Amino acid sequence: MGMNEKIVSREERRFQPAQLLAVSFVVAILIGTLLLMLPFSTQLHQISFVDALFTATSAVCVTGLIVKDTASYFSPTGQIIILVLFQMGGLGIMAFSTLILLVAGKRISIKDRIMIQDGYASSSIQDLKGLIRNIFVYTLIIEGVGTLFLYLHWCGQFSGAHALFKSVFHSVSAFCNAGFSLSSDSFISCRGDLWVNVIIMALIISGGFGFFVLQEIKHMSLSLVRRKKVRFSLHAKLVLMLTFVLIAGSSLFFFVTEGNLAMQDFGVKEKILASSFLAVTARTAGFNTMDMSTLSNGSIFLLILLMFIGASPGSTGGGVKTSTVGVISAFLKSRVQAREAINLFYRTLPIELVTKAFMVVTLSIGVIFLASFVLFIAQQGGAMEGVFFEVFSAFGTVGLSLGITSELSGLGKTVIVITMYVGRIGPLTLLYAFSRRRAYGKFGYVEESVMIG
Repeated sequence: MGMNEKIVSREERRFQPAQLLAVSFVVAILIGTLLLMLPFSTQLHQISFVDALFTATSAVCVTGLIVKDTASYFSPTGQIIILVLFQMGGLGIMAFSTLILLVAGKRISIKDRIMIQDGYASSSIQDLKGLIRNIFVYTLIIEGVGTLFLYLHWCGQFSGAHALFKSVFHSVSAFCNAGFSLSSDSFISCRGDLWVNVIIMALIISGGFGFFVLQEIKHMSLSLVRRKKVRFSLHAKLVLMLTFVLIAGSSLFFFVTEGNLAMQDFGVKEKILASSFLAVTARTAGFNTMDMSTLSNGSIFLLILLMFIGASPGSTGGGVKTSTVGVISAFLKSRVQAREAINLFYRTLPIELVTKAFMVVTLSIGVIFLASFVLFIAQQGGAMEGVFFEVFSAFGTVGLSLGITSELSGLGKTVIVITMYVGRIGPLTLLYAFSRRRAYGKFGYVEESVMIG
């Protein structure tokens, strides 16, 4: 090994962006756990370590699964701590650390640039300061507008301070796709409220687009005003198309399938709102306007699929991401058509991107089935659909449940905690964090085929 290779090897051991990203979330979770265990964080002035860890992990990983009711169990101080945790988790620990550097007037190093790039899955970030500024500006504007609209609606129902905090909490929770609510029934009591439904769904969708797509939407809007011709990138086209298809298609399915089943007692307006809300919230948000346990098996299966796909890269949501599914679909289509090139919107995708997409899906399925297997052992007698639903929800950082979360044992809670963490960081990022980033030397063997299928 030459001198240069020794230097590279030493640098790789000392610094890996994926490792720092993974560790930063662990630190945030542990700090959140300690804060929630303080007497002033709960109404009863006590909470077990496992329950505090579960809540902190669910908040930082913007999942929304709860073992203690946020509205009644935690004090206002504890609720503020949870709010801060899922705001940090939604934006990403790396963005927060970089903002601190910017505010302090310090120079952003190459190391910080790589960390942000790795955290937001962008292949090319030229203006890092502009990126971080936009992330926070967009977040403050969208959450601020959501807060204003919710406050205007709730100020007549609650006292001024309570209405304001309720509006801030739910606006941030919705945009960050966190799923935490200050109502014990989530949004079931607002099922027929058009105003609340539309605002919450708009916040969820905005957070699920990803900051890069939001930025392109802004540029496109400005170009239309100025009558300039601007095209969406391939990434934005894919995200917008799949988001529309998933939401519209699943909304129609829920409306038709559950109209005479779980929603048989709803009015037409409530059926439309409930179907649309269910399709939107399943893509990593975790709120609900109806009892999930009343859904048919077909709807539960579709919800699992939506939770697995999740939101889009660089967003506040989880899952394997819409673009991953889009790339795999383009690959399968090209093979069915007997084409070598993998085309999408009149562009050719690199084979490395397809390989990465299959790795993400394969690793994700492996994590989900391993977690499900352990949870079956931990929860003896648990219904199979309930366990699978819980694991998919945890991995996709969704927060929906068929009602088994509060019944989890200590081991069961630990399994879900780990699953939420892996789902938020991403299995591919964790693989990079604990694997060698570069191979030394080239080795080749004689090729030999095996039978497939």
